[in-house]
Amino acid sequence: MSESLDSKHNLEDTAASVVDASDLARVYVRPPIDYSSLAAFASSSWARWKSLWTRRFVLSLFAGQVVSLCITVTNVTTTELVSRNWVLPTTQTWFLYCSLFLVYTPYTMYKYGLKGWGQMIYRDGWKYIILAASDVEGNFLVVKAYDYTDLLSCMLLDAWAIPVCLLFCWVYMRSKYHWTQILGILVCVGGLGMLVSSDMLTDKNYPALSRGKGDAFMIVGATLYGFTNATEEFFVRRSPLYEVVGQLGMWGTLINGIQAASLEHVAMTQASWNGATIGFLAAYTAAMFTLYTTAPLLYRMASSPFYNISLLTSDFYGLLFGSMDTIFLQHYSPYWLYFPAFSVVVLGLIIYFWHATPEEQGKINPKAPAYIRRMHLDDQV
Repeated sequence: MSESLDSKHNLEDTAASVVDASDLARVYVRPPIDYSSLAAFASSSWARWKSLWTRRFVLSLFAGQVVSLCITVTNVTTTELVSRNWVLPTTQTWFLYCSLFLVYTPYTMYKYGLKGWGQMIYRDGWKYIILAASDVEGNFLVVKAYDYTDLLSCMLLDAWAIPVCLLFCWVYMRSKYHWTQILGILVCVGGLGMLVSSDMLTDKNYPALSRGKGDAFMIVGATLYGFTNATEEFFVRRSPLYEVVGQLGMWGTLINGIQAASLEHVAMTQASWNGATIGFLAAYTAAMFTLYTTAPLLYRMASSPFYNISLLTSDFYGLLFGSMDTIFLQHYSPYWLYFPAFSVVVLGLIIYFWHATPEEQGKINPKAPAYIRRMHLDDQV
């Protein structure tokens, strides 16, 4: 019985991770580059290029753009909410955490049993409280940063989450980074620089109300983002996704709800609650729910640093979609630098795994806690 129970847990979580077992068997080492002659170099480079395009890498690339588009949708819907006199950023994210809690926590209770779920809360709840608190405060500080500093600072300082994430991945999993991975990150950041330059050249920046305060909020918020991403990757590589995301949703609902009630209880009564704002709020919550569900899968397929550099394309989508009204109403064309910048970021994503493979980023062994499995066995006996 114990063996069958363990097999059931492992089978479900392996399916959830969207990892092709054939990829695991054949792509741990890239074909070497042969520098002995020009023909050998071209042939070996082509073999290396073909070795990149495994099912796992393609899915990672696709998932990265899904979460990037989700970020863009959240930015667009938030802008629409603000324009309709609905400015409740902390309350806005409460609906996200509540939806995660309502979807994933009942399933965790079903899998573990009510007694086992309670044991998980008692033994491991503290680490999920830290994860949820970091996520809630990271979201809060980044939103506040936009109120004080300018767009240029926000876009550049937000990239600080990448080195922080790399550091904590090394702390948790002793991840080893090849120089080509660092190069891929630098290329992605270079693409971000091109996007920022195009934004400045087209006068989309706005003046800073208090640059020092806003920059400080953004740095601390980005640091919390990097910590949260690496920590969640560490958890989902070892625990079922429904446990991790359900706990993030449960504690996030409590922490975010207390903070929203403290900071926005007056604004809640003054905000415009109507069909349009509820619709945009639902779209925002759906996009964030998709992001928070896809991100752990991407952590397993690739890594949390890859997730962070994938998000850099969201600036391209945001700048492009933000100009849609102008494009259709005033026959305006997006600034030409947007498209090369996007291509540079995608190139950086490919370079990131030019030498290293997704399989090398960390072991994937999600299991229910040992004490849960023992409880199931005792009940059956």
